[in-house]
Amino acid sequence: MTSRIVLLVTSPRLPAGLLTAAAWDVVRQAPVLAAAESELTTALRVAGVEVTVVDGPATQALLDAVAAHGTVVWLAGPAGDESLARQLGLRLAREPGLAELELMYGSWDPPGARLLDAAAVIDRLASPGGDPWKRAQTHRSLAGFLLEECYETYDAISADDTDALREELGDVLLQVLLHARLAEELPEERRWTVDDVAGGLVDKMVRRNPHVFADGATGTLEEIEASWERIKRAEKARDSVLDGIAWSQPALALAAKILDRAARIGLAVPPPLAASQVDEEARLGASLLTTVAAARKAGQDPEAALRRATLAYAEAVRAAERRSTPPPHPG
Repeated sequence: MTSRIVLLVTSPRLPAGLLTAAAWDVVRQAPVLAAAESELTTALRVAGVEVTVVDGPATQALLDAVAAHGTVVWLAGPAGDESLARQLGLRLAREPGLAELELMYGSWDPPGARLLDAAAVIDRLASPGGDPWKRAQTHRSLAGFLLEECYETYDAISADDTDALREELGDVLLQVLLHARLAEELPEERRWTVDDVAGGLVDKMVRRNPHVFADGATGTLEEIEASWERIKRAEKARDSVLDGIAWSQPALALAAKILDRAARIGLAVPPPLAASQVDEEARLGASLLTTVAAARKAGQDPEAALRRATLAYAEAVRAAERRSTPPPHPG
């Protein structure tokens, strides 16, 4: 039988004893070595596995164990012990037949596992001994940053820059995690955590998507949207179709949203006539609202249209600046 050194890699984000059947088989059949005590060494010992913590060079300890037993298991650290694997690989390449080096995954990070790391980092930064700036913030003081990060994310989407989008979404996530961490410091009757945020989201998504999580028929996209709205109305007791609108959004987007909400329930409320207004600002506002209504009727997004035109105008301004700037004098 071929001698082998098994580097057993496990996820630090899962319970220590949650291993594959193959991993349990190998740790029960061969000596197990580790560089230090850990939750995994404790879990293995509780299950009756003998684990030896190496006090000295790991490479030689593994070679001695494989010579004596034929197979030996090394409990790799969270980083996978790349340096040790490299040293063993070089040594075994120089001495063919000594042993084979095998990498075995006893457990893997589930999707979203790094979110646990993100929450832990924010907790450290916002806890005593962490970052004074973050500890000094409040929900209100951070509000502007959340808006700014959302706008930067929108810019990345508009530019079709997926690398920038990944980074900007991370900045949005930072705001979510920091708000959740600050909420842990609220009085007990108002306190909540990031788990409450995630739990509420999960419950809402399951509840509002019965065509996926229950026995509801899938139907068309229009039927799914209508079902979403029915469930949402049942969840939230609202006095008006306009309840729940974000009133702090840009005025053009706000106008489009209000017109859309009114149309959903068949309300035909015409916008005010510009000519009937008593002052210039009111006339301008009424004229803009009429334009937004016309854009919505034509199936266009007035916010996106104005943004596109404004950015094109910004480029024209830059071009004019370049034409009007005299070239530098030589020398």
